[in-house]
Amino acid sequence: MADILSETVLPEDLKKFEKIYHQQLYKNDVTPKAQFEYAWCLVRSKYPADIQKGIVLLEELYKTHEEGQRDYLYYLAIGNARLKAYTTALKYVRSFLILEPGNQQVLSLEQNIKKKLEKEGIVGILTAGGVVLAVGAIVGVGMAIAKAK
Repeated sequence: MADILSETVLPEDLKKFEKIYHQQLYKNDVTPKAQFEYAWCLVRSKYPADIQKGIVLLEELYKTHEEGQRDYLYYLAIGNARLKAYTTALKYVRSFLILEPGNQQVLSLEQNIKKKLEKEGIVGILTAGGVVLAVGAIVGVGMAIAKAK
């Protein structure tokens, strides 16, 4: 499951589905299938702006088309996890699991997101701790210099 969060779309696939989506958009007749396929490519992009755009398209589909909601929830979770919005990603995972509580693919995704959340949290704590230590050291050196004068 770890590879689904790091898997990137092939540039030719993104171009293909982007072209279809924009042709339909120009005609003001975008099908849910075309919008989903384009969004699906975007959330697998290596660029955060593309991922965010894919999330917007998927959210729109989720609100307007009931029949594909499980797929929309799944890729909304992936897109948000790829943007490191882990809490939001878990919200989508939990919504999916209400529909299908035993879905092993989604349960695995949930575990993967939780691991990333824990890892990022620990890194954040260590980084913040390092900043506090550095500031403390600078203040300590400044105080030592002031006392020496």
